[in-house]
Amino acid sequence: MIHSLSRIIEIVAILGCLSSSAYYLLCLWSASVFVRARKSAARSLQQFHPPVTILKPLKGIDPDIYEAFRSHCLQDYPEYEIIFGVSESNDPAVASVEQLKQQFPQIPISLVVCPTILGANVKVSNLDQMVISARYEHLIVNDSDIRVERDYLQKVLAPFSDERVGMVTCLYRGAPASTVGSHLEALGISTDFSAGVLVAQQIEGGLHFGLGSTLAFRRADLDRMGGFKTIVDFLADDYELGRRIADLGKRVVLSATVVETHLPAYDFGGFVSHQMRWARGVRDARLGGYIGLIFTFGLMWSLLAVTAANGAPWSWGVLAVVMLLRFGVAFGVGKSALLDQNLASQLWLSPIRDLIAVGVWVVSFFGHTVMWRGEKFILKKGRLLRT
Repeated sequence: MIHSLSRIIEIVAILGCLSSSAYYLLCLWSASVFVRARKSAARSLQQFHPPVTILKPLKGIDPDIYEAFRSHCLQDYPEYEIIFGVSESNDPAVASVEQLKQQFPQIPISLVVCPTILGANVKVSNLDQMVISARYEHLIVNDSDIRVERDYLQKVLAPFSDERVGMVTCLYRGAPASTVGSHLEALGISTDFSAGVLVAQQIEGGLHFGLGSTLAFRRADLDRMGGFKTIVDFLADDYELGRRIADLGKRVVLSATVVETHLPAYDFGGFVSHQMRWARGVRDARLGGYIGLIFTFGLMWSLLAVTAANGAPWSWGVLAVVMLLRFGVAFGVGKSALLDQNLASQLWLSPIRDLIAVGVWVVSFFGHTVMWRGEKFILKKGRLLRT
């Protein structure tokens, strides 16, 4: 009986190794498609420069927040404005906005105080009050800690020369703080999360969601989907905004440019809490795909194969092949696609991060609470409910 059970586990583990290996190969192919597309876009960048409003909702101070703001004021772009929004006039981020206005008087920069709380997602609540002040048809929403290159607006707005495009979004890489939790977070972004986005783009025939690093769209499409008010209670507001614009029959395009986020100095508990919030958000937004992640946990399956086979030589060979492919994905996505300069120094943490990911995935099914901006919420069908 024990022998039969061990044999069944061994077969299941081998199937898991095969599915994971197939997924890793798909990641490498998807990354190569993205890199080729980026080179092609660089050679044929559309000269389409519509005026644009950048909307940046703020709450508190993020790492290197002023440099992130400043990068938006150094754009090689003819006409744009930046609107910052806060819930309270004494928010610590206000000082950085005032400093920015003094350093760049030639850039139209404004600050909107948004005292009305329209729903559980205060960021989206603020956006609904900020967009009223926007002067332009084209809008960009991105997170407060995003740092961009000088050609960011050129590359993000160029696809809108095609009327079929409804949204442009961006991959991003994480610049970690000195803590291990922060390095684990950055590693996950570069070697796991972004790989999944690239694969989704290929197997689903394009993206059907957005990423909070950049959400560029037309005001007309925002109005057609009902405005920000329709997503004011959703945790994954970036996902919902992209999905709803895609539901209008518009394309969601992944930009050739990659932006950078400076990550907080997570301790281990903070890292796990953030991963759990992300995991439960994805679970509610894309349940089928989230369940399917079980077929991508290569390290778990290969270790299980070694254990079930009692360390037989072939099982160690399987482990070696799976890990070789896993590290190949890390370099193919993190280094080639995201241009992550920190990847090599973080790569030794990859097995630890992958095993933590398995634990987070399992636990995520046994609860509905998430911590977000210091508050606890209950997550129900993607919506945030206060406890």
